[in-house]
Order: sequence, then C-alpha cells, then structure tokens
Amino acid sequence: MIPALRLEGVTFSYGPVPALENLSFSIAPGERVALLGKNGAGKSTVVRLVAGLERPDLGAVWVGDWDTRDCVPEQLAWRVATVFQHADQQLFAPTVRDDVSFGPRALGVGEREVERRNRRALEDLGLTAHAGDHPYDLPPALRKVAALAGALALEPALLVLDEPTIGLDRVLRARVTRALLDRSAASVALLVITHDLTFAAETLERGVVLDRGRLACDEPLAGLLGDATRLEPLGLVPPPVAALSAALDLPGRPVREAEVARELARVARGRPAP
Repeated sequence: MIPALRLEGVTFSYGPVPALENLSFSIAPGERVALLGKNGAGKSTVVRLVAGLERPDLGAVWVGDWDTRDCVPEQLAWRVATVFQHADQQLFAPTVRDDVSFGPRALGVGEREVERRNRRALEDLGLTAHAGDHPYDLPPALRKVAALAGALALEPALLVLDEPTIGLDRVLRARVTRALLDRSAASVALLVITHDLTFAAETLERGVVLDRGRLACDEPLAGLLGDATRLEPLGLVPPPVAALSAALDLPGRPVREAEVARELARVARGRPAP
C-alpha cells in the first residue's frame, strides 16, 4: 500500500536557519497522526512542505505517489487539504456556502457533486444554519470550523490541520472530532499539529514528535502521553486524564476519558482488569 504521506530524509532551512534536518516518517491511509513538539520545533515547516508552499533542500516529500517537488499547490489540492492555524484568513467568499464550495469548483468537480460535498461538510460540522452568512459575520470559533468545512469538501486523501481546536468550546470540539474520525474511517489520513493533548488523546492514535527539526520519537500516543518523564524534555505536558491514569497506576495506563472511566469503575467495584 502506498503511504498517504512520506517524508524521506527531508532537510530544510530558512536562509542560514535550519528548520528540519534529515526528517523521515510516513502516514498510511486512514492513519491519525499528531505532530507534536515545542514552538520552533519545525512543525509548521512540515505543513508548508506538505502543502507544496516550500520545497525541501534535501530529501523528498511524497503525497501518495506524487513528489511535491514536481507539483504546485493547486495540483496537490487534489490529494491534500490544509487548514492553517489562523484558519479564518483562508475565508474570502461572500457566504459560508460559497467558501466551502470554492475548492471543489476550482478542481473542476461537477456542480451536483459540489452541492453534495458542501451539504455533507456543513452538516457534519453543524454549520447548515450559517450557510448563507458572510464568514466574517460569524464568531472566530465558527470561522475556524468553516475553514475546516472547506477542507473537508475537497475530500482529500490527506488532511493536514494546524491547531484545529484552539478557541473551540466542548460542543465544537466534539463536532470536529466526529468529522475527523468519520474521514479516517473512510481511509483519509490525518496529520494534526496540536498542543491540545486532550484532543490528541481522544482523536489521534500516533505521535510524531519533533525537537529542533529532528525526529525525537514516533510511537503510539497512548504510551507516550502516559509518560510524563519523557514528555517534559520535549516541552509537552500529559493531559489531565492521562496524568490521573498514571497517578492511580490504572491497568494499561489508558489516556482516553471513556477508558479511564471504565477502569476507575472497575477498580471501585474491586474487579480485576480483563
């Protein structure tokens, strides 16, 4: 199976300042990956390389079987959709509906299919009632979700999201989580930059951690988020549920809310883990 994304020995610098050095990892179709690290670790540079906005100095970035060095961003939009941290800057159309439709139309998708994708993206993120609103009449959190709807409407093989939950309340976070899990189940790969490790624990399954442009670790999130001694040098703090799980030494050290609640109930009843 061809990976949805593959970085092979990627090195990149902004002038004399190195941002990434010999970075390699891959993401399979449907895989949900958190890209973690301190500010300045190189995460946003990875996003720009994957989106085709920059080219590696050394090595290669592959989206499916496309070498990004041979593609412009407009071509890559057939396979990868990117939502940047300041997502509302990606909104420009007179209505939310028009904005969400823009990407598929630009790719030449038929109008009936554009309407289907638009309707699905708006429904999945709870934006149907705002379809006719101007994006900048929405509060910042809904503008961020509207930008995500535009990415979902592209129906890419790879979704790249930079801090998708900043500023979102619990309801909007739940909508975003459901929409991303639905896409992952349909084999869409996810690469998500986030400092929201509670969201990462609930939604993603693997952690790729950068440290000063190098790969520090690449492993299942469940084990990584439960180990505060490893997270601290990387500038990461375990989410509260994971910290509770570790403090109580729950069997398996679960990091997701439902799993921790289940173990706590089992302990309270005095039953052994299965």
